[in-house]
Amino acid sequence: MRLFFLTILTLIAFASNSILNRVALASGDIDAVAFGVVRLCAGAVMLAVLVMLRDRRLALGGTGRTVGVLSLLIYIFGFSLAYVSLDAGLGALILFGLVQITMFAGSLISGERPAARRWIGAAVAFGGLVWLLWPGHSATPSLWHAGLMAIAGVAWGVYSLNGRGTSDALGATAANFCISAAIACAGAGVAIGFFGGIHLSEATMFGIAMAVLAGAVTSGIGYSMWYTVLPHLRGSTAAVTQLTVPVIAIAGGAVLLSESVTPRLIVAALLVLGGVLLAVTSRR
Repeated sequence: MRLFFLTILTLIAFASNSILNRVALASGDIDAVAFGVVRLCAGAVMLAVLVMLRDRRLALGGTGRTVGVLSLLIYIFGFSLAYVSLDAGLGALILFGLVQITMFAGSLISGERPAARRWIGAAVAFGGLVWLLWPGHSATPSLWHAGLMAIAGVAWGVYSLNGRGTSDALGATAANFCISAAIACAGAGVAIGFFGGIHLSEATMFGIAMAVLAGAVTSGIGYSMWYTVLPHLRGSTAAVTQLTVPVIAIAGGAVLLSESVTPRLIVAALLVLGGVLLAVTSRR
């Protein structure tokens, strides 16, 4: 029962990243880049504290660190910039679909030969995303912002593939967050000095609070809970449970942000999530 509730809380935390980001940006309480910087810093502090409490040390080195840091930076800022326009649920669906497709492609590149069922599932999921984003209908989202979310999804897929071989996923994630936060802060300082492009001083307390929550709670504690429950779940079970994240985000966006749930979004969600379900439950 404890495992069940921890899993549910983790999935809600992951979906809440989309809702918190969209809430802060839609209300104009903080800009997208500032949100990403604050989220990274808050997540780095929380994850570092959790690892220090566990091990009394935090190792910043390790194999795959460069790929982990770069992909995390691309994910964080692609995610934030996409939510300038995208609804929370739509963004989560695009992100989730591209993460799964990227991981499928990574398996192919590494020499794995998936069963036909996985190929069909990946094709259905990809087709659902293409249909959702195809221009020419009234509900077509901004292709620029959808593209940014797609880039974020690919980056998170690469991050996940890069972390497969680590023996301490939480420690590696804490190190990646700490290094990424330092780079982001340095970049923000340069941008402010030369371009005045990051308006953190104009952010409201509400906007900063949303970014801190997204970093420290729904990212930092969320990842910690996920790495706690993950060893107790089968690989296929863990993958299937993640199917609920876009659904939770769509429902949360509708209830909390009054976002419209169109028939096109529902059908696209069924295609994407159904395709992923078909792929991850393949017997091979």
